[in-house]
Amino acid sequence: MSRIGNAFSSFFGILFGGELPAEVAQAYGYTKAKAVETQKPAAPKAPEIKHADGAMQLLGILQRDARLVDFLMEDIAAYSDDQVGAAVRTMHEQCGAALKRCVTLNPIIDGVEGTYSKAEAAGADAKQGLKFIGNVPAEGRAPGGLLRHKGWKASNVDLPKVNQSVNLTIIAPAEIEVE
Repeated sequence: MSRIGNAFSSFFGILFGGELPAEVAQAYGYTKAKAVETQKPAAPKAPEIKHADGAMQLLGILQRDARLVDFLMEDIAAYSDDQVGAAVRTMHEQCGAALKRCVTLNPIIDGVEGTYSKAEAAGADAKQGLKFIGNVPAEGRAPGGLLRHKGWKASNVDLPKVNQSVNLTIIAPAEIEVE
């Protein structure tokens, strides 16, 4: 390429492209030909999984399947107990079905609430899942007492695979009806 051609190419390259054309820069020693060829694109960054992702995902499922967040965020003071009860019956069924699809729950103590239960009945693996209430001895352990709540432990969690392009902080998108 001639010097005049390089001059025109440089002028228009800088004017319209904001940089010196690569062939002109290489011809006059402003760049190294091998350095330009050996540059590799950066590897894509691995998606970052946050500890709250599973909770946000489960909350989104409960909202999608049973409108749980809508119910909890609504002021129900103006509704009668009968109206609230009717709404809760359907939502209870839908939330239960969604939860059973995603999480397998088992009681920590499989006993009848209100009856005497020994602390050892829970088994060695569930001892951290025991909470003593009432007149508890100073050492914080008791041989047993009345079972007030069975407790729950998750034996299996099966949430759908997270699509990294989805923003999990959006529990339910806003809906706009176009007429």
